[in-house]
Amino acid sequence: MNRLFLFLFATLLATAGNAQKKAAPFNAAARPRNLSDSALLDLVQRQTFRYFWDFAHPVSGLARERSNVAFDYGNEVVTSGGTGFGVMSIVVATERGWITRDTAAKHLLRMVKFLWKADAFHGVYPHWLDGATGKAIRFSRKDDGGDLVEHAYLLQGLLCARQYFNRDNNTERELRDRINWIWGETEWNWYTKGGEEVLYWHWSPNNGWAMNFPLRGYNETLITYVLAASAERYPVPSSVYHRGWAQSNFFKNGKTFFGHKLPLGFDYGGPLFFAHYSFLGLSPKGLKDEYADYWEQNRNHTLINRAYVLDNPKKWKGYGPNSWGLTASDSYVGYAAHSPAEDLGVISPTAALSSFPYTPEYSMQALRYFYEQMGDKIWSEYGFVDAFSESKNWYATSHLAIDQGPIIVMIENHRTGLLWNLFMSCPEIKEGLKRLNFESPYLTK
Repeated sequence: MNRLFLFLFATLLATAGNAQKKAAPFNAAARPRNLSDSALLDLVQRQTFRYFWDFAHPVSGLARERSNVAFDYGNEVVTSGGTGFGVMSIVVATERGWITRDTAAKHLLRMVKFLWKADAFHGVYPHWLDGATGKAIRFSRKDDGGDLVEHAYLLQGLLCARQYFNRDNNTERELRDRINWIWGETEWNWYTKGGEEVLYWHWSPNNGWAMNFPLRGYNETLITYVLAASAERYPVPSSVYHRGWAQSNFFKNGKTFFGHKLPLGFDYGGPLFFAHYSFLGLSPKGLKDEYADYWEQNRNHTLINRAYVLDNPKKWKGYGPNSWGLTASDSYVGYAAHSPAEDLGVISPTAALSSFPYTPEYSMQALRYFYEQMGDKIWSEYGFVDAFSESKNWYATSHLAIDQGPIIVMIENHRTGLLWNLFMSCPEIKEGLKRLNFESPYLTK
């Protein structure tokens, strides 16, 4: 694993703790049965959306980090990246008629008004904010400033909302204006640490560049470079992408695992969120550059992850064609970056369900098993719980914004391409992709 990834999750493992608040009473046995595929997808998307709507922070409307109290921060912690995923889920909910357009636009306007006043560091939000005050909450001892990657996830969502809420009325005009302010005030070039040819994950007014994590691929941070190259006020040159992101000993792969070639990244692909977070808005369909075909990358990564679970070298109970998917999530030992290289016998529903665009048949098999066979243990008022292990007879009671959001968004991209179409319609994104020498069918539209 790269150093960025290892540090992030080592920190979480050390601090997460297992103190969990029991979810509100919920009758899982009452879940509807014998649903068609379409009806089941509707139900899962809508139920999961409740995490970002019913459970949103009451003051800011931003997405709470998690549904259980952990990290000793109480109930006020909201997450910038998870909020970006939540914004995209609100777009889905509006399009599907679960909430009215006016209600959604006013809710999002409240969120961006709060964000405009919240702590930001050279235009970049921290990983965590206090949802009542907008003050930064440190993620680790020296991580108390801007988090460029989480900020990129937030902007990915906000730009989708800007494109969707395009009507000529006061609420939607102000929403677009404020999103443009947040987008325009992001100083991407500051995060090159004085002009180096690489982006850095963190900067803090108290600790400067002490975190010292350059964003080198391949991992979950591709969207950060795309946005940085697309910015109009504070962009970075293409050399930052080609000499920073694309230069490391874990960028190119080219090996074959379980019969599937993996163009980029770690052996066996790493946790599946690599194929999700950057691609909630950035469409991998036909997306290519000199390094990879990103549809091939993400589909084969998913197939390798599933094939490893079917091979099941550690003989975990419950692994099989109907129950697969290894990615970062809670586990019986705290938070862990589950992958073939870190296999604890834990299945994370978000892994298979957020992979619907890449493996629709296999993802539907997993969805039906999770819902119909495991539902009494893992189905809740906010959709599926974060993770489970049949070997350890362990079933999370928690939900995490960064795991719930991709379920809604990627199922929608599988069904209609909604978020892909919105994000890729941004004129700035088209220009940024051209600057980085990407190919995409969206660039000719």
